[in-house]
Amino acid sequence: MSGLPHGVDTDGGDAFLAAVRPLVDAIGGVLLPVTEADGDDVVLEWGGRRIAAVRLPHLSDSLEHLLNDLRRRYGRPLDELDRRTKQAVVRTLEARGAFTVRHGVETVATALGVSRFTVYNYLNRESAGGVAGAGERPDPAAGPPGGRGGPIPGRSE
Repeated sequence: MSGLPHGVDTDGGDAFLAAVRPLVDAIGGVLLPVTEADGDDVVLEWGGRRIAAVRLPHLSDSLEHLLNDLRRRYGRPLDELDRRTKQAVVRTLEARGAFTVRHGVETVATALGVSRFTVYNYLNRESAGGVAGAGERPDPAAGPPGGRGGPIPGRSE
């Protein structure tokens, strides 16, 4: 299997590694030879043999990895998306825990090209079931109150 680091034991595990590669990439992990694994790495076994290890990303890198994944999914910088799509991005990031990371709101606001206040409004709109708050006009493009929006383009559910 190409793209694996030297020393990864693929004897009988090629299909397994091919199957887990998208998951490892999606979480921002790195496949390593078992001999390079440390205590925090996850060792993958197949057929009773230790095949490879996965080094998980640092928490500080996780938010940027999520943002990069969304940029790839949408095929353009996030600040070029329309408001409804930015709201869907915020919902996705909230579901993935992006706002539990220190400075998460600021980082997301910068990526979306909006203010922190706008990100908080998107979050409040979602937590209120999609209903606009007092003094706030509903977004007609956002669909019915409580709606979750459509699927992310390029992603099969």
